[in-house]
Amino acid sequence: MTHYDPNTDPTRPATGEPVFVETVETVVVRESNTGWWIAGLLGGAVLIAVMWILFSGQGGNDADARVLEAEAEAAAAQAQADRALMQGQMTGAQASIDIARADAARAQADAVRAESEARAAEARTAAPPTVIVTPAPQPAPSTGPAVITSTTPQP
Repeated sequence: MTHYDPNTDPTRPATGEPVFVETVETVVVRESNTGWWIAGLLGGAVLIAVMWILFSGQGGNDADARVLEAEAEAAAAQAQADRALMQGQMTGAQASIDIARADAARAQADAVRAESEARAAEARTAAPPTVIVTPAPQPAPSTGPAVITSTTPQP
């Protein structure tokens, strides 16, 4: 019987090597008109079937005409139910998109708030500014009386 040793696993990175795991999440939103096309084609087919039944000229058998008319009405009701189902699915998909957008906006706001809180914390822990105080220079003592003239002194 062989015993598994995790230290000899060839897929395990060697000790000291960093292990990086990268996760990429991509949200793809595609809006499609396929459902509307299908509903339109189904409705058109029902309309053609009803017109064919009405104008086919089967005047002899009244019971067959009623059966065909009931089938046409059932097909029209089924088409309408299919259209309502597709509309509900599209509304649900749009709601999911709106929720995803709201979540993304909330995450972005949280990231901005966290960044500003980190900056505020960094500012609180920074050393206080150093203030250097130097005395103002004193004027040189005068050696004699002050002379006031109307001309500038010449060298």
